Amino acid sequence: MSLFSQSPAAAIAVLLGFAVGITLHEAAHAWSAMMLGDDTAYRQGRVTLNPASHLDPLGSIMLLIAGFGWGRPTPVNPSKTRGGVLGPVAVAAAGPLSNLLIVALCALLFRLPALQSGYLALIVVAVAFVNALLFVFNLIPIPPLDGSKVIFPFLPRSLDGLVVFMNHYGPFILLALFLLPWLVPSLSIFGYILRLSQPILQAFGLPSLFY
Repeated sequence: MSLFSQSPAAAIAVLLGFAVGITLHEAAHAWSAMMLGDDTAYRQGRVTLNPASHLDPLGSIMLLIAGFGWGRPTPVNPSKTRGGVLGPVAVAAAGPLSNLLIVALCALLFRLPALQSGYLALIVVAVAFVNALLFVFNLIPIPPLDGSKVIFPFLPRSLDGLVVFMNHYGPFILLALFLLPWLVPSLSIFGYILRLSQPILQAFGLPSLFY
């Protein structure tokens, strides 16, 4: 909300970035699952680029109020997915990779002279910035984030207890990490994600909205 008071134009561009990023992220999960034999998301109308099918009302409100939000989780049935253990891993990885692809596309657009200045440039940079954040954030190995679904299947059996614990308490741990800065301002998960996203933007030759 503070960004709206500081720069309404930047705030709108950032919200657009989240809408694009969350929509393509969830659509990528749905599409990859369908390609690998799981039609669960397809039958629920999730193989689409319609934001209404992927944006969660409460998650969108939280994004406006608290600065973080979420989309509607894409339903996936691993038992229907081809490829053994690699099938569900590929479906999970498709979401973050779609965000990285958006960053790459924004980098190409930013090289066009008409998109290097003015409000269009701000939109391109904001969309890239948000999707770099989404890429990093979703690879955190804490359930229900995609990073856990990519990494957990390859952990040794001796860590099965940890996997069960994380699958059960992961959402609470994640919520605690977001609430922690209210108690300890120096420990901000967003700050860490922001720092990790900078090299990605720099690698694609893009500036960041914040440094």
